[in-house]
Amino acid sequence: MPHSDSKAPPAVIWGLGLTQVVGYGTLFYSFPILAPAIAAEFAVPEHLAFAALSAALFFGSLFAPLAGRLADRHGAGRVMSAGSAIAALALVACALAPGRASFVIALLAMEFAACFVLYSTAFVAIVQTGTVGAQRSITLLTLIAGFASTLFWPLTSALHATLTWREVYLVFAGMNLMLCLPVHGWIARLAKRRALAAPAAVAATVAAADGIGLAPIRLRAVFLLMLAGFAFAGFVQAAILLHMVPLLTGMGLGTAGVLVSTFFGPAQVASRLINMVFGGRLRQSWLAILAGLFLTSGVVLLALVAPSVPGIAAAVILFGLGSGLFSIVGGTLPLEVFGRAAYGAHVGWMSAARQVSTAIAPFAFALVMARASSMTALAMVAVVGAAAVAGYCAVALMARGSRPAAPPA
Repeated sequence: MPHSDSKAPPAVIWGLGLTQVVGYGTLFYSFPILAPAIAAEFAVPEHLAFAALSAALFFGSLFAPLAGRLADRHGAGRVMSAGSAIAALALVACALAPGRASFVIALLAMEFAACFVLYSTAFVAIVQTGTVGAQRSITLLTLIAGFASTLFWPLTSALHATLTWREVYLVFAGMNLMLCLPVHGWIARLAKRRALAAPAAVAATVAAADGIGLAPIRLRAVFLLMLAGFAFAGFVQAAILLHMVPLLTGMGLGTAGVLVSTFFGPAQVASRLINMVFGGRLRQSWLAILAGLFLTSGVVLLALVAPSVPGIAAAVILFGLGSGLFSIVGGTLPLEVFGRAAYGAHVGWMSAARQVSTAIAPFAFALVMARASSMTALAMVAVVGAAAVAGYCAVALMARGSRPAAPPA
């Protein structure tokens, strides 16, 4: 999809920020709050409800490359508009599901819609509405979207205090229709107008943005290494994040574990803010290494210092810093290495790798923790984190000395 020779307008970034907060809040962060009531109504153990979510996340990840290719071909705004409509219908289907099987099918549809409306497609929308400053715009978007859990955990709890879980899902369906769909439709129209306004400049920009200039066989190797890096780092992030509160509580912190876990969110936002202000000249391959190092160091420190409250707090902060940077490089690293041509397809594959490991990690971590110990589980995650760092280092070394694809942010 073509784009104009300018920065993405601030209204696009803030509009996408709103839709990412609503998208992540309604399609992902709300589930842990509603899961106990859902499990109780369908008379299943709560862990089976989370197993259904893991299956749905895995199912959705299979369509991320397709979402990227469609965004390249038809425009991210149009793809996200369709995704918002599907998300709303899926939420309504969840709310009206008469039994377990129909609810699981609706949950699969929710996570199918998610791959069309969340980060990976939003990054493509930014690139398609502006040809310069994309890295900085992506960082700003992740900064805004970082508040999704902060807003939707209490919002979902407040709604659920007076509404049933079915009624909460109906409210969330309305949010996707009334808030997200109009924004995505406007972005689709804006991208089309910009493409028509400067077709010659657009063609020249796309032709020039051919990535880091490696031979095809080496570029393929970089692609596979990057896939591995995102898969391994996604495993680390998901394994710890979804088990953080019970893990810290079980390490002897008791109720202090809940308090310490709240340091994660501010650290995640802080890393994105610091990178937005000071990280403009840092190559994204090195930023990916930093993200992997922070994530892995947080896990290692957690295992070494437990049950020291100050030490665990430092580990949570390190982990939050890494998680914040990891969200950024999901959009900026493929842009730097592969350029704008087929950007949607590349970022879709990276998203798929990350989502597959995100679906597997919580179950794998819980299994090892149950059959061995929390320390053994942390050691497993640390080894996976080291593999992620190694993958990103290999990408940085193979890209060393080549020219960046995208202009500086």
